[in-house]
Amino acid sequence: MSGEVLLRGVELHPRRDPVDCRIRGGAVVEIGRQLRPRPDEFVVRGDGGALLPGLADHHLHLAAMAARRASLDVSALSRHGLASSIAQAVAGEDGWVRAVGYDDVVHGDLDRTVLDGWNRVLPVRVQHRSGALWVVNSPGLERLGALSAAHAGIEREGTGRPTGRLWRADAWLREALGGRPPSLRAVGARLAALGVTHVADATPDQGAGRLVSEAVRREELPQHVMTMAADAGLPPHPRLSIGPLKFVVADHALPDVDDLAGRMRQAHTDGRPVAVHCVTRTALALTLAALDRAGGLDGDRVEHCADADRAAAAELAARGIRVVTQPTLVALRGDDYWERVDPADRPDLWRYAGLLRAGVRVAASSDAPYGDPDPWAGLRAASERLTPSGRVLGADERVPVEVALRSMLSPLDDPGGPARRVTVGRPADLVLLDRPWREAVRAPDAGNVRATFIEGRIAHGAQQLG
Repeated sequence: MSGEVLLRGVELHPRRDPVDCRIRGGAVVEIGRQLRPRPDEFVVRGDGGALLPGLADHHLHLAAMAARRASLDVSALSRHGLASSIAQAVAGEDGWVRAVGYDDVVHGDLDRTVLDGWNRVLPVRVQHRSGALWVVNSPGLERLGALSAAHAGIEREGTGRPTGRLWRADAWLREALGGRPPSLRAVGARLAALGVTHVADATPDQGAGRLVSEAVRREELPQHVMTMAADAGLPPHPRLSIGPLKFVVADHALPDVDDLAGRMRQAHTDGRPVAVHCVTRTALALTLAALDRAGGLDGDRVEHCADADRAAAAELAARGIRVVTQPTLVALRGDDYWERVDPADRPDLWRYAGLLRAGVRVAASSDAPYGDPDPWAGLRAASERLTPSGRVLGADERVPVEVALRSMLSPLDDPGGPARRVTVGRPADLVLLDRPWREAVRAPDAGNVRATFIEGRIAHGAQQLG
């Protein structure tokens, strides 16, 4: 639904007194008390509900979110259950069995031989929960042409025979699979229902930016989208922007520091900051060394920063490097981290408050579909740090809900920067809650989202408002 809207009796966060808010031409044009409705306006009773700027997810993967909807989720299964599911699976429209949520700790090692033992009739591909690895059976490898392919991520035995493990090979896999890319319409609708109006697509592969660009132009995605992909020359669109260039420092194949620095330097020359995927201390140390050689650019950022001690936090702060973290990964996988990591290192996992204390700008995000796309779950996770079993992982890393919220209100090109505000002249990218913020903050929940506006249009909640 589009048009001119008058929101009556809403609480403009962080203010508490109810006011009226007029939206016209995609922007907030007037804020005041007892504004007189105009004949062409759609009037909405706010009933004292909080009106926030639309939430931003600073790191997710849109195409992977869409693909996950058509996948077999094996994350809750045992190894026996995984084997049974793969054996009994029915191929999708593309002829493949596609499974996600594989965990090497729970399910054990997988390769083509293991998958062949479960299903050698249909092509099967299984994604590790991290998104970094696909395991493919023999019919699948044959269909992909993996034996003769030259991609470095295709793991091989000494004889050259593929093992079935494909590391960081999404772009090659997408090209080899062919077919139509998934529609992002359902993803956009779900994000709008969660109050998300701005997203940063962190998929680095060539072609990912074009896919997102086309989805924005086709109105499949109502959100403002920033892409970190390597694509150049994307058609301009008012809701599409080019962000930092994404680099992956993968621990299974660490890059040469001089080569990484050279690629960073070229990105900076092209006017793009860098966004570097770092999970381990080794990857972070290599990234900092490469950035020192390349020279920094405002906007450089580290994605995840899953393991950083105080010294590393100080190094990040000294260089002005931002961190984009994912609080729900503690809520989803915290027990696994607890068991895998040396007890002395647990305080350094998925730091948030400690990075802020060190002077690092930090923004919360989801890493969906590998993390929970629900930003309200992210607010709870950041403030509680509870694992699935109820342990607290890093009590000193908890941050108040308001702190995490401010990071979700920061602009896409300034993660962790000043929060956007609802003011006259600003774009009408808004979230209307069904209750005042003082109530919502006690137990953040997506069910409190009554409506979402993007550029003044009702992207979610038209029926509730009508």
